[in-house]
Amino acid sequence: MIRKQGWFWFLSGKESILEKDKCGKWMYFFDNQEFAQKVCQKAIDEKICCVCKCTDMEAQVSNTGVICFYLNGDDIENHKRVIQFMKDNSLLKKTKLGKLYNISFKFDHQTREHKYGRGFEGKIKLDQFLDLQTGKFII
Repeated sequence: MIRKQGWFWFLSGKESILEKDKCGKWMYFFDNQEFAQKVCQKAIDEKICCVCKCTDMEAQVSNTGVICFYLNGDDIENHKRVIQFMKDNSLLKKTKLGKLYNISFKFDHQTREHKYGRGFEGKIKLDQFLDLQTGKFII
């Protein structure tokens, strides 16, 4: 783990497989720093992704943070691996009616272009992989 510029970075040694024009992340928002760090380390240990990071809440003086699981957007099998990991670790949030939120994968170029909130449109969404009602994979 590396603590740098407001983040805790967890690296596998295989970061070079991430391609600048294809790289992005699935995200989970948290309020427990210790939990987030454990999840990131677990993702690396289980070879779920080659890079994972979480907000350093102390450095950013924040009550909430984000975990980012990095992969190339065209790597379907890795999407499925990360999504399964998120399911297994209760990182996919549900609506009051019990349906999964249709979260989006965010490409790094969208972050570099400051695409946030209403300015962000996900091209890859959870419902392309899972039935949001049942949580079962559709591909």
